[in-house]
Amino acid sequence: MSTHTRTLKAGVAAAGAVLALALAPAGASAGCGTTGGISSGTSPCAPTAHARIVDGKAIAPTNAPARVKAVIAAANRIETKPYIWGGGHARWNDRGYDCSGSVSYALHGGNFLDSPLPSTGFYHWERPGLGRWITVFANGGHAYAVIAGLRWDTSMTPGDGPGWSKQMRSSAGYVSRHPQGY
Repeated sequence: MSTHTRTLKAGVAAAGAVLALALAPAGASAGCGTTGGISSGTSPCAPTAHARIVDGKAIAPTNAPARVKAVIAAANRIETKPYIWGGGHARWNDRGYDCSGSVSYALHGGNFLDSPLPSTGFYHWERPGLGRWITVFANGGHAYAVIAGLRWDTSMTPGDGPGWSKQMRSSAGYVSRHPQGY
């Protein structure tokens, strides 16, 4: 086979791969990794646009699915609440929230959870690996989420409770899970 033919075949294969990604349903997470790392923005797992933070609240990208926008809206409702260990586990509307309680509250807003989960409860929640719009990271002592490119967390964020951050954190030692299709 000539060099020209091999180059032509490689180009056709690459074009086919790009076309397959372009034709994937919106929000599809097929092909997303299961390593637990944060997507870089160039992965098929990354949202096509990121949320932004204005006055401590996340503003969803216009192209985000409705359920993702609902998760962001729910998280924004508790963004000013303090950190309280166990908060958000006995009832949805609490005076404060812990890490997994705040992640659970946000996910409940998008109808992804019926009841709150502790951090270890996220070990087997939904699908393994990174999601395109939502990824929950959990270990035995902490849980946080990356939603539309922003980190929703109770540590390394402004204030003493749940909050948004553009700064990512290491996911080493965490299990990554996402809702199917998101």
